[in-house]
Amino acid sequence: MSALPDHPSDSPPGDAALASRPEGFQRVARELQRLQHPHAARWLDVPARTAQEAADALGVAVGAIAKSVIFRLKAGLDGQAETAGAERAVLVVTSGDRRVDEKAVAARVGKLGRADADFVKARTGFSIGGVSPVGHLNPPLTLIDRELFRFPLIWAAAGHPNGVFPLSPDDLVRLTGAPVHDVVQPPAPPATA
Repeated sequence: MSALPDHPSDSPPGDAALASRPEGFQRVARELQRLQHPHAARWLDVPARTAQEAADALGVAVGAIAKSVIFRLKAGLDGQAETAGAERAVLVVTSGDRRVDEKAVAARVGKLGRADADFVKARTGFSIGGVSPVGHLNPPLTLIDRELFRFPLIWAAAGHPNGVFPLSPDDLVRLTGAPVHDVVQPPAPPATA
C-alpha cells in the first residue's frame, strides 16, 4: 500500500459519525474494517458520481479513480441462459480514464446485457455513482482491469457518491479476490493538429 499523507479520517469513523451516513457507506466502512484495510472510507464534501468528479474532488488524475462498471450476466460460459430473475451482476473495475470493452468482458464471463439503475441497486445494494468494489449485498462476478496498475495509489467508491477510500491495485485484488485481465478498449490516439 502506498503511503498516504496523514488524514483525520484514516481512523475508522466513530459509531455516531458512521450511523449518520447512508447505509451503503456504512456497509463499506464496516467491510473495510473487517478486511483490515489500513485506510478508512472518507466522506467527500461534494458528490462524485463520475470518475472526473472524483478526480477533481481528490486532486488526482482521472486514471487513479477505480471506476466500477456493472453489467448483467445473461448467459454463462457454457451458453446456457441464466434463470429469469436470477441474473448475476458482473463488476468491472478499471481506471477512470478508460472505457470497458464489453466484448473482452463477455469473452471471459459470457453474454452480457446492460444493467439499469434498479438492477444495480438490487444486486449490489449501491446506487450508480457509488458502487464500491467491496460490501455488496450479493457478491458480483468481479474483474479488475490491468490499467489500474499504472498507478501506485487509486481511489474507489465507498457505497455512496460522497464516499471514497484509498488503496493500491494490489490491495484491490486482495480485498476482492478478483482476477486481473485486459478488458478495456485501447486508448484513443492523441489528436493531431
